[in-house]
Amino acid sequence: MRFFYSLIFYLALPAVLLRLLWRAIKAPAYAKRWQERFGLFPKLTDSRPVICLHSVSVGETIAASPLIKRLLEDYPDHQLMVTTTTPTGSALLQDRFAGQLAHVYLPYDLPDAVARFLNKLEPELMLVMETELWPNLLAACKKRGIPSLLLNGRLSERSAKGYQRVSALSAPMFAALSGVYAQSEADRQRFISTGAKAESTVVSGNIKFDLQLNNELREQAKKLKQQWRECSAGKEKFLIAAASTHPGEDEIILEAFGQLLQQEPQARLLLVPRHPERFNEVARLIEEQGLNMQRRSETKSSKALEDNCQVILGDTMGEMLCFFGAVDAAFIGGSLVDRGGHNMIEAAAWGLPIVTGKSCFNFVEANSLLQTAGALLQVENAAELADHWKRLMNEPEQVKTMSTAALEVAENNRGALDKMMMGIAAHLK
Repeated sequence: MRFFYSLIFYLALPAVLLRLLWRAIKAPAYAKRWQERFGLFPKLTDSRPVICLHSVSVGETIAASPLIKRLLEDYPDHQLMVTTTTPTGSALLQDRFAGQLAHVYLPYDLPDAVARFLNKLEPELMLVMETELWPNLLAACKKRGIPSLLLNGRLSERSAKGYQRVSALSAPMFAALSGVYAQSEADRQRFISTGAKAESTVVSGNIKFDLQLNNELREQAKKLKQQWRECSAGKEKFLIAAASTHPGEDEIILEAFGQLLQQEPQARLLLVPRHPERFNEVARLIEEQGLNMQRRSETKSSKALEDNCQVILGDTMGEMLCFFGAVDAAFIGGSLVDRGGHNMIEAAAWGLPIVTGKSCFNFVEANSLLQTAGALLQVENAAELADHWKRLMNEPEQVKTMSTAALEVAENNRGALDKMMMGIAAHLK
């Protein structure tokens, strides 16, 4: 079956390259370093053995940051190669770990591209974050005797059913993994049902709970909060973050915020689209709503926002964790549209009251923990969202209760990183 998968992939290459070109029109960085996507890059000059970690894009790179730090600290005799597939993930990685590790794009899952990639790196261990699994890559690792571990693994019921429909291809892929570290027992069972070996599939928890908010970050967030709160009229602004939003969702959020402003003019919204190529599109939506907007990129060096600023457009990369520390409440996107939601753990780590839409199948476990604790509410439409924000602005005790619950959930679920590091140690020579 993998032969036909590879054949189809080769035949589809013109369409794949056209899609890459189309993305480059909106985000020019996609046109750069395209050779790496075919395994064409200089061979490493460092002679130390290689540990390879694939972190896909921004979200996975942020989640993998504690792991990357531990790998650099615990294995100084190894060199770390971290791959991504998106320019935004690449930029964030190089910004956070410049000079500490090697980096290229992961090649397309074509047999020759994968072979070039592995020939040049000869990794001692292949680590993959969450769900980024490729049949040819894992088959090649198994054939060469390179252990492969899936870390922080999550598999929704929808995705599991999809894999089961192509089990002739997916089952050998899952079986090729040397180990799976799943976020929850439900994820573990779904991985086993799709072909992962039961004896090497364990529950580690979610590494995103192992997030560390250092003093430098806390100080940056404190200063930013002061800047965004200031108002010459004297009454401070109530700051709401809407993070990782998608098409069709921004409109609902802006409608809800407009309803809120009619009764609570001291509210101020930070709107952060999921993808940078949508920044201008979302700016247009904000203007169409008649709201006063300032871009984060334009005010980054400013001490304060203008008094009449109602919406801050978060059009920078890599600042979301700091943003969460600068606001009073958080909405997590990808949930008012059918995208499965995004990471709400960063908001919980800052002790924020959290609200999402109903679509959270990508983060079922974290969502359940936060909902059960009373730290997270779900809404279905703009009216419910506006009502929730209004209650938070007028009921400080509810904010305090949800904040305490969020912090407790974040603190009580740490420890996944240590479990994964033990598994990594067992597979290194």
